[in-house]
Amino acid sequence: MMDTNNFDPRSVDVATFARRGGCVSGTSALAELARLCDEAHPEARPDAGDELRWQVTGESRAVRGGGAEIWLHLKADAGLALVCQRCLQPVVAGLRVERSFRFVADEHQALAIDADIEEDVLVLSRTFDVIELVEDECLLALPLVPRHEVCPQPLTVAPDPIGLEERKNPFEVLGELKLQRKPSLG
Repeated sequence: MMDTNNFDPRSVDVATFARRGGCVSGTSALAELARLCDEAHPEARPDAGDELRWQVTGESRAVRGGGAEIWLHLKADAGLALVCQRCLQPVVAGLRVERSFRFVADEHQALAIDADIEEDVLVLSRTFDVIELVEDECLLALPLVPRHEVCPQPLTVAPDPIGLEERKNPFEVLGELKLQRKPSLG
């Protein structure tokens, strides 16, 4: 097992973590995740008490005829107030992420493998930022069109200033113009 007292999620040696079968969980303040906070409703931005809970598990899988595959399994969840696209009020979206990532030695290998398989492939690094990965995955998990099931306040429609006057039929206006231009026969 992994020594969780010396685990720094901002600088993880993924290969060592996976070989040891590391499993660590923690929380991060949502207010410290700038890109995620940028998506929040302006009137309901996360504060110091709002947290993102995450868990990271490393795995080294034996492969027949080759070296072991390095895997990182990620789980995360949080609630973030977004802008409801109907009423423009805050709506809390539950973010749930559960993803696995295979790590390879270099970018060339990642591109070659990524084209052939559906797995998420990343390049192995001695200082991998797990919190940045968690934030990336939470951003991808945001709903495309956040909205309440039923908005808390009835929607109000601003009056159309042009619609207040009764509009004439455009063909009626053209007919009046034609009559004004018609030469008199007299």
